[in-house]
Amino acid sequence: MRHLFFLILLYSTAGFSQNTLQLSEGETSPKATLEAISWMQGHWRGEAFGGITEEIWSPPLGGSMLFSFKLVTENEVGFYELGHIRELNETLVYELKHFNADLKGWEEKDEVQIFKLVKVDGDRVYFEGFTFEKLNENEVAIYALIGDEGDAQEEVTFNFKRF
Repeated sequence: MRHLFFLILLYSTAGFSQNTLQLSEGETSPKATLEAISWMQGHWRGEAFGGITEEIWSPPLGGSMLFSFKLVTENEVGFYELGHIRELNETLVYELKHFNADLKGWEEKDEVQIFKLVKVDGDRVYFEGFTFEKLNENEVAIYALIGDEGDAQEEVTFNFKRF
């Protein structure tokens, strides 16, 4: 009985801690513009993966917001991400590429990681596997599903403060 109670408790709390969403099969992204996430512009710093994380987001221009991400551990760059959120077909799409410290790409030359918009809900913008949340003017959280599809995925929280 105690084992069953633990499983029910684990299952129910796991559902409540989930901050990322996916589109259902056949579901399309809602209409949105960069206005929904323009609060991300700026220079942000936080901690994750045992190091310092940094993101720099440009203001909306030309239908996109460009960003760079850097992870620094033990005073050395672990990896970079470059990407953008852009307006496409009256909605938003989040696209990125990963790079080693020497700028050698993880993805193939023409390959890009693409995350479709799931919904905009107040100060939260949900993409497939990523959620951006404005906590206040100087703090944001990004929730990301880490791991390959089909394998066990873990939701990681990145807490950033305006730098």
